[in-house]
Amino acid sequence: MQMLDFIDTEQDRKLILKEYRSLLLACDRNFSRQDKKLIREAFKMAAEAHKDMRRKSGEPYITHPINVAKIVAGEIGLGPTAIACALLHDTVEDTEITLDDIEAYFGPKVAEIIDGLTKINQVFDLKSSFQAENFRKLLLTLAKDVRVILIKIADRLHNMRTMDSMPRNKQLKIASETLYLYAPLAHRLGLYAIKSELEDLSLKYTEPETYKSIARKLQQTKRERTRYINEFIKPIVAELDREKVKYKILGRPKSIHSIYEKMKKKNVEFEEVYDLFAIRIIVDAPPEEEKAECWKVYSIVTDFYQPNPGRLRDWISTPKSNGYESLHTTVMGPKGRWVEVQIRTERMDEIAEKGFAAHWKYKEGSSESALDDWLQKIRELLKNPESNALDFMDDFKLNLFSKEIYVFTPNGDLKILPSGATALDFAYEIHTDIGNKCIGAKVNHKLMPISQKLSNGDQVEIITSRKQKPSEDWLNFVVTSRARSRIKHALKEERKKVASEGREILERKFKQLKLAFNHENLEVLCQYFGVENTIDLYFNVAQKRYPLNEIKKLKDAGSNHLVLPKKEEIAVPRKKQQSIKKGDELLIFGESSDKISYQFAKCCNPIPGDNVFGFINLNGEIKIHRTNCPNAVHLMSKYGYRVVKTRWNREKEIAFLTGLTIRGLDDVGVINKLTNVISGEMKINMRAMSIDSHDGVFEGNIKLYVHDTGELEKLIHKLKNLKGIYSITRFDIKEEEE
Repeated sequence: MQMLDFIDTEQDRKLILKEYRSLLLACDRNFSRQDKKLIREAFKMAAEAHKDMRRKSGEPYITHPINVAKIVAGEIGLGPTAIACALLHDTVEDTEITLDDIEAYFGPKVAEIIDGLTKINQVFDLKSSFQAENFRKLLLTLAKDVRVILIKIADRLHNMRTMDSMPRNKQLKIASETLYLYAPLAHRLGLYAIKSELEDLSLKYTEPETYKSIARKLQQTKRERTRYINEFIKPIVAELDREKVKYKILGRPKSIHSIYEKMKKKNVEFEEVYDLFAIRIIVDAPPEEEKAECWKVYSIVTDFYQPNPGRLRDWISTPKSNGYESLHTTVMGPKGRWVEVQIRTERMDEIAEKGFAAHWKYKEGSSESALDDWLQKIRELLKNPESNALDFMDDFKLNLFSKEIYVFTPNGDLKILPSGATALDFAYEIHTDIGNKCIGAKVNHKLMPISQKLSNGDQVEIITSRKQKPSEDWLNFVVTSRARSRIKHALKEERKKVASEGREILERKFKQLKLAFNHENLEVLCQYFGVENTIDLYFNVAQKRYPLNEIKKLKDAGSNHLVLPKKEEIAVPRKKQQSIKKGDELLIFGESSDKISYQFAKCCNPIPGDNVFGFINLNGEIKIHRTNCPNAVHLMSKYGYRVVKTRWNREKEIAFLTGLTIRGLDDVGVINKLTNVISGEMKINMRAMSIDSHDGVFEGNIKLYVHDTGELEKLIHKLKNLKGIYSITRFDIKEEEE
């Protein structure tokens, strides 16, 4: 290919050409000659710009943008402009090409999208997260063009698919960030297949053993599942054919991540997760007959199998706010097994698979949809320039709830809110002023407090008062980002009013002490009283939190300046930490742990053999966490630059405290059987044991000392082989329990 003359080796040229051809195959066949030219020119510019760059895996770097463009074209279904932007997405950040070059060659729209995809280069507060700032910039561009976020999701998906050659700490950081933001974002934009893959890949890197175990078991049970699906659908297929319904049936396993979440939530083993797969019936029906056809199929399915009345989900009559439409039911299949059945049309299935892109394709000038409303909320959230990037990310994440409730105004207008939303959230959903003045609500005609959690189908009337104003307590129970940002804004405005009073008080005090009311003196006072800015200083002065007489002590004799007192050397006692004997059980930065000061995190109590990472806190201390710690995703996604590469060496010199919860039949001598295995066979020391039994079933908590996860797994295996034992799970022992 002539346009690849600048690529050095024939091998690289062949590989790049092969990837480019597969991209063209993924593109819509109806693209015009002009569309194809745009993609070709973007490819040529990107290939030349990246010609001397390689990925960590050793491949030419251009293969990454090509694969991102392939996802954008084939898996999301976007058009030529987005495909060209995907090819060019790293050029401005990583090469000599500028935004001006892009605009001159491809026009302002492509330049605008590339700008949104280009990371921030300026230096800012290291206490914040680089990714938080980048993400905020991305969303600012989303306010103008949603393709930015879709290309970013495609970029993240390809990076996750090709992360094997990266170092472990980078894998952990990127996987946690993906789980924290990009998977929920893909879900919110209706990209269900991509969301599931991002979650699975995140689990593959955060908990590799768990991922491999579930994947292996799914593979082992594949043949049995296929037999069962064929048996299940046989009578349904016969009836659908008799009724001359145009359909196709798919049977697919649930994602590895969703199975893992179910195992965790219900505290069960893989074998005890009953709904490992879902049956999907896709109907070919014209728009005016869609609803009737889907309910007809539902009727046929429930003629053969008894439905679970609590598991019917009708997202056809009321679609989800991301445009998702489908009918879900769970029925009792052969051999007493629950089976989830999803019923939808071809159009609904395309929206479910390709999300936002398909939503626009089918919108055809219809009125504002719930998805448009959501985008409008994002734009509103971005209008608050004062919020800290991490606060912004938290607030934004509140908009990514997967579960929703449908609530009505007194006039019968429908409002979609996240599950757990309160009457106050509803008030802010109607209007900021109504939220700010809200004093209560009538929920289904009964008077309720503003903190009342709402349920599906509630009718809500808001009661207001001119005297009411937002309080800091409100932030403890609202859940929508709209309510949180409005309350924070109102509190800031109120704080500014109070601060202006504090400023006047301070000015009078300075005048009395013959001090200059200038930036230098105020900076000294901020440091002395331990506040970050003058607004906080003025506010605390107005609230009479500082003894203003102390200012006199800071006055530099014979001048109008303030000076800080000299700091005395303070001996800070070192915190008690669990010691490791020599033999380097833990390696931090590749160094033995006796050279580096660290502590075990009390939130997850790691033991040797656990997958761990180090995290540097604000005091410069290193805390060791398990990768599946409840706080891990939050820490690694927001503060990835503080994550430290850490691993265990296999040596058994010290025992660590951990806990097991054991459930089983309350049989005679059960405690004796357990202690025989733990103390007798395994020679493991127990610290405490508590057993509670009810209706012939017992549950016991045992705290014991083990050397590493290998020893713990061996013990669990032996205990599970005892007759009458149902399940064994590990629990974390918190600091206060020790």
